[in-house]
Amino acid sequence: MLTYSFENRGQQSLYEYLYRQIKNDILSGALKSGEKLPSKRALAKNLNVSTITVENSYNQLMAEGYLYSVPKSGFYVSDITSLKPLETLRPERRQKKEIATSDYYADFANNSTLADTFPFATWSKLNRMTMSDYAKELMMRSPSGGILPLRETIADYLYQFRGMLVEPEQIIVGAGTEYLYGIIIQLLGRDKVYAVEDPGYQKITRIYEANNVICVHVPMDKNGVNMNALTATEADILHISPSHHFPTGIITPVSRRYELLSWASQDEQRYIIEDDYDSEFRLTGKPIPSLQSIDSAGKVIYMNTFSKSLSSTIRISYMVLPKALADRYSQELNFYACTVSNFDQYTLYQFIEKGYMEKHINRMRNYYRVQRDNLLNCIRSQKHFNKVKIKEENAGLHFLLEIDTPYSDEELIKRIAKQGIHISCLSQYFHDKKRAKEHTLIINYSGIQPERIENAVTGLFHGVFEG
Repeated sequence: MLTYSFENRGQQSLYEYLYRQIKNDILSGALKSGEKLPSKRALAKNLNVSTITVENSYNQLMAEGYLYSVPKSGFYVSDITSLKPLETLRPERRQKKEIATSDYYADFANNSTLADTFPFATWSKLNRMTMSDYAKELMMRSPSGGILPLRETIADYLYQFRGMLVEPEQIIVGAGTEYLYGIIIQLLGRDKVYAVEDPGYQKITRIYEANNVICVHVPMDKNGVNMNALTATEADILHISPSHHFPTGIITPVSRRYELLSWASQDEQRYIIEDDYDSEFRLTGKPIPSLQSIDSAGKVIYMNTFSKSLSSTIRISYMVLPKALADRYSQELNFYACTVSNFDQYTLYQFIEKGYMEKHINRMRNYYRVQRDNLLNCIRSQKHFNKVKIKEENAGLHFLLEIDTPYSDEELIKRIAKQGIHISCLSQYFHDKKRAKEHTLIINYSGIQPERIENAVTGLFHGVFEG
């Protein structure tokens, strides 16, 4: 008869402790394959526990394959020689050697949001209001494109600040632009040829390639995408950022924009994806009108994100589909669940609707203007300033710094890194390396702590010219 002591079972229930004891005896060989176990009633009496306790233990062991039962006969030990034993100890976790951006004194290579600039108090207040005022709505399934109040508010916001006349039904909310790119590909088709800017944001290329579509790269001239090169690619879809190109900072003039719209209208399969990622942060003059706002043929898919205006970690983006594509989405893809939680959607809705978004963007625009001006003043005060040239500093959250130096870009990055400064170069964003322009640094300044700007610039120049 099996006999176990329950004195050392700790916090485990009786049935769980008994299950583990029998299991250990089977694994150790104390109970052999085919050996019959006591009946539930007999074992319960011997151990002075309830029959239910023994029954629950036996059922768990049978569910895991350690026991089997024979009708009107009893319970027997299974043959476990073919079972792979489970690891009982957690393997030691190895530390990965990675260079985090926090290891640098200053990071000019990545856009990020400092904690001091996020409206935590307001966001926290709206979180509490959301739980109080929208408790019922939080438990309801969101429409595929996002909750209607948020889409209505975004439509109003686009009209007021971007001059765009769109219906809420045209707006699709998603957790990040990467997800929305996948939706666009399903809408337009994997048989299409997708064109992107060269140089350009490399992640976009990787997303298209990961979705198994043909992705071609179109060189740019001083006005944006080169039209002759675009025509030569035989592309169906063009992905661009005309209001502020990354990384060159080029703003596509209205004449080229109409050329692009004319190109798209020549074939019913052609569309333009307009990525308007940082349009709120034009620091000089009025915001550039969107391409979508002058599109009369329904050829522009407009995309934007709250990652730039609020925080790089808030993964809420949206796209505005032409009405024909919005109808197609409703018919073919509305089975998708919205990838942004109702809680986040209602909080963001209130943030925009109550005017907090406008106040926040105005505050951040002033903050970034001061940040940029301090950075530029520090650059101009360097003794080697005559060897650099500042370009495209009036829009977005980055500018270019051309450097007169004999070092290659790879050497520049390493030399500057020795000063604790993380930097990237324009040449890294070219697909066609033969066209890559060397000796131009990309200066992203959104995530630089203000008190570190002076030392960071000094370190950068020291790495370039003296390090």
